[in-house]
Amino acid sequence: MHAVKVFVLLTSLLLLNGCILTKVVTVPMRLGGAVISIIPVVGNTAHDSIDEAAEIVDDIPL
Repeated sequence: MHAVKVFVLLTSLLLLNGCILTKVVTVPMRLGGAVISIIPVVGNTAHDSIDEAAEIVDDIPL
């Protein structure tokens, strides 16, 4: 049983490195920005700000 837990942990760590980890963070940010962009007047400004922040997170060297 202990070996299974260690295997699952190591597999998770391998999958959550680099690009996948940043995508897990940025996809919800981008979806939230898309929803916010519907709001008149301030929606596009908020969307652009969120998208810019997501770009910065994507550029983090992991």
